[in-house]
This record gives sequence, C-alpha cells and structure tokens, in this order.
Amino acid sequence: MSASATSRPVRPSRIAARDRGMRPRTLNIAITRPRVHWAVILLLATWVMPFVIYLGGVRLSAYRFTLIILFVPCLVWLVQGRAGRVRLPDILVALFALWCVISLTAVNGLGTGVQTGGIQVLETITPYLIARCCIRTADDFRALGRLLTGIALVLLPFALYEAISGHNIYLEIASHIFPSIEIADKEPRWGLRRAQLFFEHPILMGVCLGSIVALTHMVVGRELSFGRRWMRSVMVGLTGALSLSSGPISGILVQIMLMGWNWVLHWFRARWMLLISLAGAFVLAVQLFAKRPLPNILFSFAFEQESAFFRIVIWDFGTQSVANHPLFGVGMGDWERPSWMPPSIDMFWLYNAIVYGIPGGALMLAFFLASVITVGRVKGLDQRHYDYRAAYLISMCSFFLTGWMVHFWNGTYVFFMFMVGAGIWLRDAPFSAPAVAVRVAPSTDGGQRLAAHGLLGQKPHPAQRQARGRRNR
Repeated sequence: MSASATSRPVRPSRIAARDRGMRPRTLNIAITRPRVHWAVILLLATWVMPFVIYLGGVRLSAYRFTLIILFVPCLVWLVQGRAGRVRLPDILVALFALWCVISLTAVNGLGTGVQTGGIQVLETITPYLIARCCIRTADDFRALGRLLTGIALVLLPFALYEAISGHNIYLEIASHIFPSIEIADKEPRWGLRRAQLFFEHPILMGVCLGSIVALTHMVVGRELSFGRRWMRSVMVGLTGALSLSSGPISGILVQIMLMGWNWVLHWFRARWMLLISLAGAFVLAVQLFAKRPLPNILFSFAFEQESAFFRIVIWDFGTQSVANHPLFGVGMGDWERPSWMPPSIDMFWLYNAIVYGIPGGALMLAFFLASVITVGRVKGLDQRHYDYRAAYLISMCSFFLTGWMVHFWNGTYVFFMFMVGAGIWLRDAPFSAPAVAVRVAPSTDGGQRLAAHGLLGQKPHPAQRQARGRRNR
C-alpha cells in the first residue's frame, strides 16, 4: 500500500517548517488492524466461559459446544486446502487421536472408546484445525496475539482481587447464571490466594495465561512504544504469576530468559544452536557427575517440598506403569501406585504414555516436536516474520517445560492444541520485505524515511535498504 493512501494529510504548517529547513516531524500511519477469524473468536469466547452442563455421563462445557459445532467445518476447510499443504504435524496429530480411540477400546471396551475417545478426538483435532485453517498470515497471528493479550489484561483485575481478597468473583458471578466449575480450595501462599479465575485449578490458569508473555512482547509489542510494550508484557506476566505455582512461573521466567538471550546475542546467527548445545552439555554433565537425577534437581525448586516429592514419585511409579502396560496403557482404569498416592498424574508428557501406552505418548511428543522443528527450520524470513517465529517457539518452550510439572486437561488441553497449531502457518510464509512501517517521516530531500521498530532495533532488512536506494536515486 502506498504511503499516500495510508498517511495522514500534512498540515500547511508542517510543510512550511520543512521548507524553512527545520527538523522534520514524524507522521503517523493509519495501519489497518486485521480482524480475527470468527471461528477463533467463538472458540476463545466460549473458552473463558466456566459453564458446565452434564447430559447423562457426558460433561459439556461451553467450549465443547463450539468444538462440536466446528468439527465438520474444520474438516471441510482442511479438504478445501485452507490449511495449506498437509504437514507432518497434521499427520501425527491425526494418528494420536486415532490411537487414543484404539487404545481405549482395547482396554475399556467399545463404549468407552466411542464416548471418551470421541471427546479426546474432538478436543485434539478441532482446536488444532481451527488454528491451522484460520491463522494463515502474519496479520492473523498478530490479531491473535492482540486478542490473547486483551484477554489476559481484562482478567488481571479479577486475578488481583481473588489473590488479595480470597474470593473468586469470576466463578461466583458465573455460578449465578449457569452451573459452573467449582472453586478450588487451595492453601494460600505468601499470604495470597492462588488465582484460579475460570480454570479448574490455579496451576492451569498460570500455564495458559503465562504462556503468552512472548507473544505479547514480540508480536503485539512490535507496534507499541517501549513503555507500552513493557507495561503490557509485565501485566500479562503478572496475571499468569498470580497462580503462585512453580510450574507456570518457571515457564514465564524461561520465556524472559530466552527473549533476553535473543536480544543480547542478536548479532550471532548461531545463537540458538549455541544455546541447545549448552543445554545438552548441562544435561550430560548432570547425568555423569550429579548425585541426584535431573528430575529430582529440577523439582527441588518447587514452592512446596511436598509437591516436588509427589512429582518425583509420579515419575518413578508412572514410568513403571508404562513398562507394565507398554502397548495400550491403562486406559480409564487405575494406574499402579501406592495406596497413599493421589490418582492425579501431574505430568502431561508422561500422562499420555500411562493412559494410552507408549505409542500414544510417543505420538503426542512427536507431534509437538515436529511442530516446533517444522517452524524452526523455516528460512528466508524478514524481520517481522522472524520475530513472530521466535515468539511462537519461545511460547512452545514454556508449554514443554510446564508439561513436565502439570497435566493439561479440559480447557487447558484445548488451548494447548490451539496454540501449537497457531504457528504452523510460518512454514508456508513467503519471503517478503517488511511491509508495515510503524511511522513515516518526510526527509529533507522531499522523499520519505521508513523507521521499523523491531524487537531489538535491528538494522533494516537488505530488501528494505534496496528499496530506499531506489527511492533516493
């Protein structure tokens, strides 16, 4: 789009000032804000609704109604090619959903395989396909980042009030409208109640809202001033941290550290390979020289030693359960553990192997890693697409880390599948020079000067420099 079609009219006073040789003023551009696809809005709108209705033995939450409505349209969109080419993650996620039905049928019978397996297919395939089919461009991704950031900012006052007063007014108000999720009775930490909002557990709130810090800073923040960017990033991070759970807070800190690494070493092209190598060397050193296994070391940083202890024993007895039931898992049955252990499996990456067997756990992990690697290997991106890719990958690192300390279920699982699918579009993103300039300022020679505000204040892209050279000839 040409500058004349998007810039504001220049007042005569500004023209006169320029003609007198005064310092030129910056003119703002009216950037068109892309709209979020209606299917994405519908999913996220019902996702924040805590309403729960039981029909027989089936639990129907608000977002499940959306998944039921959009399941067939998503398949139609996929056949029509709206998701682009079929990628490896698409195949792996379909195989995982299919294996869930097969394993549940083998262990618990056809009825469980159809009912519970059908819900698993619904919550696995539909949110992923909504993201794959409806988020196809950088503008779509930026619009999603703006929407998620807005949700987190709106929820911050509710989370603050809940943490300070001890009352979850979100669920209290919702329960007067329709039957809703029960308020979790958790012990306060640091004199504050752990904010739950519309989730089943405070830790799930932290996982979901804490995972979007990188998107807020690197995607939404690209079009904001320095102060507004940091203010929104801090507010979103605070919302997730009010869960007062070590897992989500660790995920937020990892995002901050990875963004800092990207900023400090922005001049070094192999900075991510260097980081992976250092992490691998650390893990190898721990295995060779540490007196305790790596999971024991990591879990020791939990807020409560009791919580860390239970995660260690979940790993010990969970892996033993996988060894005892390697093919189909335990299904909806009870998994082997001491009588004093609670039944919950607070480890997403291990949960799938326990319930659906090694093939189920391997397919879910392979699906996640394939999505990350598929996006991470994309080359030839301009600076805007690069920042968006980095934000997506850093957010996925948060999910990967917290997945070893938390189980994703219900709305959190739906959000996780949606977020994984929300970045696959980058694999199909064509190379293009930065198309959006944050501001346009008149130069003294009558031309125009582009000023791109990237995350790190990077130098202009070579294609952008060539465009400037052609204009100045």
